[in-house]
Amino acid sequence: MKVAIGSDHGGLKLREEIKSLMDEMNIEYQDFGCECDTSVDYPDYGLPVAEKVASGEFDRGILICGTGIGMSIAANKVKGIRCALVHDTFSAKATRQHNDSNVLAMGERVIGPGLAREIAELWLKTEFEGGRHEKRIAKITEYEG
Repeated sequence: MKVAIGSDHGGLKLREEIKSLMDEMNIEYQDFGCECDTSVDYPDYGLPVAEKVASGEFDRGILICGTGIGMSIAANKVKGIRCALVHDTFSAKATRQHNDSNVLAMGERVIGPGLAREIAELWLKTEFEGGRHEKRIAKITEYEG
C-alpha cells in the first residue's frame, strides 16, 4: 500500500503522529506538506493528495486540518475520491468496509493523537467488503461520469 498524506497548518502535529504510525506499520507514504505553522489554504494541500489517489499513483490518502471538514470538502471535489471525515473507530472501520473510502480526513483540534492513531491504523488495515456495497459505489462512480 502506498499512501499520500498532507495537512495544512492546523494539522502539522497530527500528521507527524500518523507518519510515525505508518513507519511502524511499514507502509510506504509520501508527505505533501505543509511545512509551516503559519496560516495556509487547505485546498493547496488537500487537492494534490486527492488527485494523486484518484490517478492511481497512490492507493489511499490521509488529510488533516483543524477540523478535517475543509480537507474533506476539498478532496471530495476530485472525481473518484471518497473521502470520509472520521473522528471515531466505528466510522473508520465502516467507511472502509461499506464505502471503500480512499481518503481519510481528521481534525487535529477535534481528536487527540492516541485516538487519531487508532483511527488511522484501523482505516489502513480494513478492507472493502464488496458485495451489496459494490452497487452503491458504482452508482456514485456512474454519477461522476
